[in-house]
Amino acid sequence: MYPFVFSKAATESAALAAGADGARYIAGGTTLVDLMRETVERPSRLVDINGLPYRDITVSSEGLRVGALVRMSELAAHPDVRSHYPVIAQSLELGAFAQLRNMASIGGNLMQRPRCPYFRDVYSACNRRSPGTGCDAVDGDNRMQAVLGGSAHCVATHPSDLAVALVALDAVVHLRSTAGTRAVPVAEFFLRPGNTPHREQDLRPGELITSVHVPAGPHTRRSGYLKVRDRQSYEFALASAAVALDIRGSVIRGARVAVGGVATVPWRLPRVERALVGARPGRATWTEAAARAADGARALSGNAFKIRLLERTVRRQLTTIGGL
Repeated sequence: MYPFVFSKAATESAALAAGADGARYIAGGTTLVDLMRETVERPSRLVDINGLPYRDITVSSEGLRVGALVRMSELAAHPDVRSHYPVIAQSLELGAFAQLRNMASIGGNLMQRPRCPYFRDVYSACNRRSPGTGCDAVDGDNRMQAVLGGSAHCVATHPSDLAVALVALDAVVHLRSTAGTRAVPVAEFFLRPGNTPHREQDLRPGELITSVHVPAGPHTRRSGYLKVRDRQSYEFALASAAVALDIRGSVIRGARVAVGGVATVPWRLPRVERALVGARPGRATWTEAAARAADGARALSGNAFKIRLLERTVRRQLTTIGGL
């Protein structure tokens, strides 16, 4: 680990001033400290923001609002979140083991960096870590890499389970800096790699995540998250699916479907959603809709299995949430 200067911000204005001056924010530190130990990240200044008042969880008729410093375990255990937004609680519980959930913040979860082994090996070529050096994953061990949203410059999958659920529910992330405030849909907050894979989030210099808002809707209660992985603990997704359905009068009135583990960003599936809306719940509907889950997917040498796995994961979760 390289030397760095550490300080604590007692007020929001102090934190924002430090961020504007080039300091990096740290809360739980569960990703950043790991990367600093591996010398992937080398910040010269860190400012601890745990003293800021971003710790509220509010459930109202307008939806769910979560402060950026709420811990994963707190949000997953909240009784109103478990009953009104089960897809969020499930994605958090499947996203990490208990010790990690007790430390990791919601804002930090959205700032996770890729789990690609080439990204974390400072001796490998990686355009995310060192722009312009190349991507060893494209022709290397790419079993875990993306089949959707990749480019010639990067094929790393997005690591967050929570982000998949938030994209499915049309959540919005709220940001603040010395220049003012912004609200960005979570689906637009994460950037596809394209020619600039080192830009992972729509985040301006010095901006700080303050909260996340999830709109209310008739679909949120009938929702859930499925994660398929090589082992049941401390493992990232091979494929995952967040599904929320509004079913009334034996007709699907609304559908929200997003997937993870297969794409460079949390990936919404509008073609699957369109196939569901207006149809009657049942095996044939789930199968027909899930068949469109992998539209546009492109396999690398070692991950063609993900295309079929993605379709099966979506079908299974539609069946779980919608019933036969």
